[in-house]
Amino acid sequence: MARKLIIAANWKMNKGPAETADFIAAFLPSAQALAGECDIVIAPPFVSIPSASALLADSPVALSAQNASEQEKGAFTGEVSTAMLKETGVHHVILGHSERRSIYGEGDQLINAKVKKCLAAGLHPIFCIGETLEERESGKLQEVLRRQVSGGLAGLSNADMSTVVLAYEPVWAIGTGVTATPEQAQEAHAFVRTLVGEQFGKEVAEATRIQYGGSVKPSNSADLMAREDIDGALVGGASLEAESFRDLIANAVA
Repeated sequence: MARKLIIAANWKMNKGPAETADFIAAFLPSAQALAGECDIVIAPPFVSIPSASALLADSPVALSAQNASEQEKGAFTGEVSTAMLKETGVHHVILGHSERRSIYGEGDQLINAKVKKCLAAGLHPIFCIGETLEERESGKLQEVLRRQVSGGLAGLSNADMSTVVLAYEPVWAIGTGVTATPEQAQEAHAFVRTLVGEQFGKEVAEATRIQYGGSVKPSNSADLMAREDIDGALVGGASLEAESFRDLIANAVA
């Protein structure tokens, strides 16, 4: 099955509204041509979402948030609800990123609640999974991925899965400059697709897009995206400059 690539920029805690506007002004002319070849997503910090939303409104680039609350509303200081995100024009939400898991202690049950909350609001989760270096070296790669996939996607229907994107991000390759080899990435992606098949059936597994994340850059995007089970990228550092992100996408779709 031909799956359309989806390449997303995760800016993390970078770029306020002014920098966001500058980036979009520089990037959009390129995006118009590249969007026919793949889906392009930008995930700015919360405070920059309204600025990005206005500038991307008539463009082929989709807007994502980097997180969302599992709560509807109320006394949850510092949290942002799915309803608020939807009102600002957000389409995707990154959930379960390794930094949320490791720094802020988010576990599979909480991430699953967030996935369900986003789906109920009509938002598209980008659901992140991945192992630490210690877990990989101790032979626990498959065990960790199985737990994260089964726990994070528990209770979802086959119809729900049509709007979910998975992102495999080996924690040891995020922001380190070290990238999983295309062979390592493909092996993990193929296993994740098998897990999705076990949970939802082969047809859903074949249709589900699985991104790779972890030091993706213009020089390696083509080799990674050429692999059978790698359907896009979740990009950190290389997405912070318009030219770099453009080149990364152009190389991936060439």
